[in-house]
Amino acid sequence: MAEPAEQPVDDAAELEAAVGQAIEACGGDPVAAVRALIVINSALERELSDVYAKASKGFLRGRRVPKPKD
Repeated sequence: MAEPAEQPVDDAAELEAAVGQAIEACGGDPVAAVRALIVINSALERELSDVYAKASKGFLRGRRVPKPKD
């Protein structure tokens, strides 16, 4: 297991690698990468909302993710 002092460095390196991959996947355009990430995040939020809507209240025990206030 990694030392606690090394963990933030590893997380930062992983984040930088993910950022690089997202930009590379969008042809090197950082604006397109941000746009793509916003679109996929919105889709994931809708999917999560659908899952919560379909899950029984007994299973969730009343716990729901609060809806963002726009």
